[in-house]
Amino acid sequence: MLGNIDAAPAKGQWIKDTSEASFMADVVDASQEVPVIVDFWAPWCGPCKTLGPALEAAVTAAKGKVRMVKINVDENQQIAAQLRIQSIPTVYAFFQGRPVDAFQGALPASDLKKFIDNLVALVGEDEGLTAALDEAEAMLAEGAATDAAEVFAAVLAEEPENARALGGLARAQIAAGALDQAEALLTNAPAGIAKAQEIEAARAQLALARQAQNAGPVDELRAVLAANPADHQARFDLAQALHAKGDVAGAIDELLELFRRDREWNEGAAKAQLFTIFEALKPTDPLAVKGRRRLSSMIFA
Repeated sequence: MLGNIDAAPAKGQWIKDTSEASFMADVVDASQEVPVIVDFWAPWCGPCKTLGPALEAAVTAAKGKVRMVKINVDENQQIAAQLRIQSIPTVYAFFQGRPVDAFQGALPASDLKKFIDNLVALVGEDEGLTAALDEAEAMLAEGAATDAAEVFAAVLAEEPENARALGGLARAQIAAGALDQAEALLTNAPAGIAKAQEIEAARAQLALARQAQNAGPVDELRAVLAANPADHQARFDLAQALHAKGDVAGAIDELLELFRRDREWNEGAAKAQLFTIFEALKPTDPLAVKGRRRLSSMIFA
């Protein structure tokens, strides 16, 4: 661990050492429940000895609202390379299967507390408004976008920085075809929630809705791809067209195949598009969970 060059077992029920073999379970899967901080260190790293105990103390003070895993980069070079760790200590934070924040070097205790508070805020919510928000989500799922928008707007009137309400209102506007209105709402999101998961999810849905306006014919794209399976652009376009038609699973399959064939094509466009789709889905959606797992297995294979 960072503060112990002998790499003794991590202290506390919310802190543990991990490796490449257990990275999926300890980080990607575990972050579906709470944010997981990943601490990259090495026994010879001087600043690690300062950061380690301070970060452990901050995580322990959070009392289970965040978890922490430690990765010795000397013993787990593949993961360090995949995440492009260039210096240590480097700290990543994962939530719902993806990186959401990071920093390098030792930080003072006050900055570590802010870092963790921001992670805790990702899963926080005013319990008094939960029922209304749940009702609005149900309306939206049933296709009553206008009714859902009214409820989301009413919650925002009481709590202007409620990320779930603002993200929900934007998604209701997208469902109603008011893309410009949704974009304006998201662009002007309060700074305190501008990067919240609910806001990012709405942005992802908006990006996909914009793409759908220019999606090509599925049958024609399938024919092009059948004639030349190595046509990466055709496969990418087919994925967009499938998503526009509501075939999210099909879109994910095509993008994963494209990533398998050439992960660096068009500056990693397949991976970026997959993340956009995953972000647009609910974190617990089976398509998102399975898709993230398949992508992660390819990345760390």
